[in-house]
Amino acid sequence: MLAVVPAAWGQSLAQSGDGTEFAGTVQALNARSFNRKAVAVQALAATGDPRAREVLSALLYGRLYYRKDDKTIVIAERSQGGFRIENAATGSNLGEVGKLEIKKIRVNNQLRGTIRGAIAQLSLSDPDAAVRFDAVRQMLGSVTPESTELLMQLATSEPDPRVREMMGLGIALGRLEDDSADTRLMAIDTLTGSLEPIVRSALNGAASNDPDSSVRSAAEQAITSIQTRLKTYAMVETTFFGLSLGSVLLLAAIGLAITFGVMGVINMAHGELIMLGAYTTYVVQLMMPNHIDYSLFVAVPLAFLVSGLFGIAIERGVIRFLYGRPLETLLATFGISLILQQLVRSVFSPLNRSVSTPSWMSGSLEINSALSLTYNRLYILIFALMVFVALLLILKKTSLGLQVRAVAQNRSMARAMGVRAQWVDALTFGLGSGVAGVAGVALSQLTNVGPNLGQAYIIDSFMVVVFGGVGNLWGTLVASMTLGVANKFLEPWAGAVLAKILVLVFIIVFIQKRPRGLFPQKGRAAES
Repeated sequence: MLAVVPAAWGQSLAQSGDGTEFAGTVQALNARSFNRKAVAVQALAATGDPRAREVLSALLYGRLYYRKDDKTIVIAERSQGGFRIENAATGSNLGEVGKLEIKKIRVNNQLRGTIRGAIAQLSLSDPDAAVRFDAVRQMLGSVTPESTELLMQLATSEPDPRVREMMGLGIALGRLEDDSADTRLMAIDTLTGSLEPIVRSALNGAASNDPDSSVRSAAEQAITSIQTRLKTYAMVETTFFGLSLGSVLLLAAIGLAITFGVMGVINMAHGELIMLGAYTTYVVQLMMPNHIDYSLFVAVPLAFLVSGLFGIAIERGVIRFLYGRPLETLLATFGISLILQQLVRSVFSPLNRSVSTPSWMSGSLEINSALSLTYNRLYILIFALMVFVALLLILKKTSLGLQVRAVAQNRSMARAMGVRAQWVDALTFGLGSGVAGVAGVALSQLTNVGPNLGQAYIIDSFMVVVFGGVGNLWGTLVASMTLGVANKFLEPWAGAVLAKILVLVFIIVFIQKRPRGLFPQKGRAAES
């Protein structure tokens, strides 16, 4: 609440001259009387000078001093030798001074309230609509008759509709304290539908304590309407988190769907190929610490290359001798997974490594007060769909894709037609492994990178592949998104562990009815 001060004092400050008005007003902050300081604060806000907010913030938080020798007002920051100071009025650097050369300008609680009001007033006049929006939102928690009057004046000339709507909420909150029941009813009508927490709190207070029964009834109806909207947005948010989880499962499983579908290899080292992609991201950021925002654009193709080459080496060195023996491939790839885990432990140590998130993936997209979507999960969802489309185009539009589909449907016939099945197997395994590495890049933005990173996703990946249909990309997409959303809707009432168990039970029952999954691969049954 702004302090009440004699108007004559404010007028005298406003007559400092065209070029020295701001500097003279800043100098007046060193007045002996707190009332005169309050006048100076209000006059400073009225100047509209860009530095006014910085000076008032320094006064509020105890960083505004005056130099003892010439009474110059300065903003001081502590340093090893004392204080670094700058001229409060001009911003010019005045070097360093000792502790005894400056003295802090004192404030009391009433003056602090005046300063906060002045800072809010400056923010409401800021040319940036986002700053004005935040200033009004901060005012909602402590609306006074004075601030209500100020908002009413500013709302008439406010060009931004979001800021104007927020000002309307502030005015309505102020009118909830009006003596007239009709005015309070109109205020409740304005507040109905708002998702701001302070609005819900104010309506709860009106529903409980208002002396007029019609006002209490209107407040209760407004609260019911808001709660309905909150439930809707909670469902939307849960769906988003489910799709986010589904995108992670899609990235983790889509490479496995390719290798398992074409070669029938149960690759237990798939999780470690994901891990290699995550460690590739970590190494890339070590090599370009000053360009973190661009690191992922380097890490994605590099992770694909590293994991793909490891995959081709595994296929050429071990798996090609074990085709037709699924149990042996399971045991061999499990052994390879242990070797890869020990390799990264020896190179990077067993400790988890943290990968930095680029600035463009930080924060969240705020839809409204009840719904915000985190950028990292939103980008990973988009990225997963891009990888899916890219693989779909490779398999449908290229000669490699044609040969992969031929080998998947009937290996013997493909060989008879001149397809080099061994070459297709190696490239297909490399492609699936490379996609696993790309999945590791995405996972590095959601969790720490460690030797056991891939183990958390290998079982889920097999569940997705079996549920969707072995070797079918569309089945993998539908299965991953379905399982992700189902998990997130089950977790609130069943818990994370029980939710996974329920999903697993569902898949077991489903496989009993449809052993080949949602979208079975055509032609493999004839081959077997």
